Amino acid sequence: MPAMFDLINFTEQGWGGALLKGLWMTLQISAGAFIVGLAIGLVVACIKLGAPKPIAALARGYTTLFRAVPELLLILLLYYVGSMLLNSLMAQLGYDAVNLSGPLAAILVLGLVQGAYASEIFRAAIQAIPYGQIESAKAFGLHGFGLFRRVTLPIMAPYAMAGMANLWINLIKDSALISVVGTNELLYTAKQGAGSTRHYLLFYLTAAALYYVVTLVSNYLSGRLERRIRRWMPLAE
Repeated sequence: MPAMFDLINFTEQGWGGALLKGLWMTLQISAGAFIVGLAIGLVVACIKLGAPKPIAALARGYTTLFRAVPELLLILLLYYVGSMLLNSLMAQLGYDAVNLSGPLAAILVLGLVQGAYASEIFRAAIQAIPYGQIESAKAFGLHGFGLFRRVTLPIMAPYAMAGMANLWINLIKDSALISVVGTNELLYTAKQGAGSTRHYLLFYLTAAALYYVVTLVSNYLSGRLERRIRRWMPLAE
């Protein structure tokens, strides 16, 4: 038994360092995709609520499509078809083919997928704002981006926090799906270690434990952040 656990220590023969590098890659991909997803979700939510009907219909179509198709299938389609279309465009422009790095492609793909879910969270949060507060801000001369930055965004944040925290946790797990396209994140590294040593249970349980630790830390930090943000919310009558 001790010899088996030597496989995941931090010596040159152990896989401990490789697993931590895979975990670090998972966190980088998840953080990048989370930021991309938030940006896409916020833009799409605003389009749904305030854009002309044809444009709003396109935004709703994007959300419906990306929420309906299995995420693994979307990742495969976006990764391979997207790379093919990009290289076809580069060839027509007279440039050499571009090989997207695994982490960058993973961030873009997961960001597009998560943006659909984030848009619904933001839409619900914006609609939860009492309309009288928006009208009061307009009466004081706030409009456009100034109204959004100084009134809408601070008020909607507490309503969106729980959904954003849940989205982050799901994104940590969904990052494991990127292993199918060869990105060297935590699960991919665990697969490599398990395949080379034949100790499948050890490596997969280690990966599961690392995901669990990240989830616990994320829940703790998001809970503290949510309590901090909710201090500015009015008390319920």
